[in-house]
Amino acid sequence: MKKHYLLLLFTFTTAFLSAQNNNPVFPGWYADPEGIIFDKEYWIFPTYSAPFDEQVFLDAFSSPDLVTWKKHERIIDTAEVSWAKRAMWAPSIIEKDEKYYLFFGANDIQSDKELGGIGVAISDTPGGPYKDLLGKPLIGKFHNGAQPIDQFVFHDKDGQYYLIYGGWKHCNIAKLNDDFTGFIPFEDGVVFKEITPEGYVEGPFMFIRNGKYYFMWSEGGWTGPNYSVAYAIADSPLGPFKRIDKILQQDPNIATGAGHHSVIKVPNEDTYYIVYHRRPLTETDGNSRETCIDIMKFDDNGHILPVKITEEGVGANPLQ
Repeated sequence: MKKHYLLLLFTFTTAFLSAQNNNPVFPGWYADPEGIIFDKEYWIFPTYSAPFDEQVFLDAFSSPDLVTWKKHERIIDTAEVSWAKRAMWAPSIIEKDEKYYLFFGANDIQSDKELGGIGVAISDTPGGPYKDLLGKPLIGKFHNGAQPIDQFVFHDKDGQYYLIYGGWKHCNIAKLNDDFTGFIPFEDGVVFKEITPEGYVEGPFMFIRNGKYYFMWSEGGWTGPNYSVAYAIADSPLGPFKRIDKILQQDPNIATGAGHHSVIKVPNEDTYYIVYHRRPLTETDGNSRETCIDIMKFDDNGHILPVKITEEGVGANPLQ
């Protein structure tokens, strides 16, 4: 009888665990998530999703396996950044020379007459605390029509670091200098090159796979149900980028507003995860956004297959 009971308990427990829903990956309203791997840990750096005047700090989350997450509260806030008052958005992070550089947007400026834009902060650990590196914005003006928000720092295979950014349907790329305090002009003397593809709205992201540059971005309005992600492929981080297809969007049976994403590649595997935010079907407030993870796959031609957004999310995948 005891053996039968244990077998039944094991079967029930296994079925329960396999049916668990891992999306959203952690509680709370968080958006614009950047996923990355540091020191055999997964990390997510999101926007705190709230009214702009309440967005005065950034949290981070770490996990050994994509399932169990630890919250790192207030890794930076406006008390540390003298010029930032509100709307701290869309963090992007990179490690260089054993330092961690956190790029962020602040103040949601609408013109060159306002103080704000893209800043950069530094820490000895990914979980902070971070200190403002410059005491002023790294980019505080509009260039090529791009609002200085939604920054992504990209490390190319030749060692060059780029900042790719932009809202208001314009995207720029610029070469960061060695200490991330400014930019290096391209050979033609231009500092900010526009690489805007068809359909681009905001939220750029770039990665390399099989020698090709995959450029991804968000389309639609962030408060609406049709927020989504599309992509292009080129031979250079400068493009030209011709839109191929939309690969992430709402599923009316699961959630709406699926967009503003990032991608995590597992080292030594051809395994890719897409980290993104979406709005539960029960929510109508534009700020009610949660962070989720699903698998991202490719076809034999290297094209990204449409992502199926799920409530199950992904299973545990500890880093070796």
